Amino acid sequence: MEFLFRDTKEGDNVLDLGCGNGRFYEYLKKSNYIGIDPSVELIKICKNNYPEASFKVALGNDLPFEDELFDKIFSIAVLHHIPSEKLRKEFLLEVKRVLKNDGIFILTVWNLKNKLKGEKDVFIPWYSEKETYFYCFNLEELIQLVKDCGFEIIDSGEILIGKKPYSNFYIKCQKKK
Repeated sequence: MEFLFRDTKEGDNVLDLGCGNGRFYEYLKKSNYIGIDPSVELIKICKNNYPEASFKVALGNDLPFEDELFDKIFSIAVLHHIPSEKLRKEFLLEVKRVLKNDGIFILTVWNLKNKLKGEKDVFIPWYSEKETYFYCFNLEELIQLVKDCGFEIIDSGEILIGKKPYSNFYIKCQKKK
């Protein structure tokens, strides 16, 4: 997954949207980095592990930033946790609002097709939670959603995570001009 972060330069304003425990900060620390997550506990972990970085508690569909602030926005394994198409579109439109006109948005979602047979909205165990919500995207559906929200696709595909059948879908895109 490291290739997703390769084009980030020193001086880029970067938003790690849904930063979780801050694990991607190491790839992005040369930039002007901000990580946000709705979990107060995860942000505490981030601040403890990376006190030099900027982390905030915030929701992805109500970002506390001015329009067109970020050169790059990363949303790694977040969108599949948003529980309706309406809320997923609000999330993507908010990303579009804070992304610069020539900025890049990179997102990933889990590919659950080999694990679940035809279901779209599922609850599966994740860490200590007995039931965590996941939306089961296929790549074509994800691409269409991103396009419908006003982005142009630059690149998309599948990233193998460990051994098959585990993978993520990714999209690299920017605002339509």
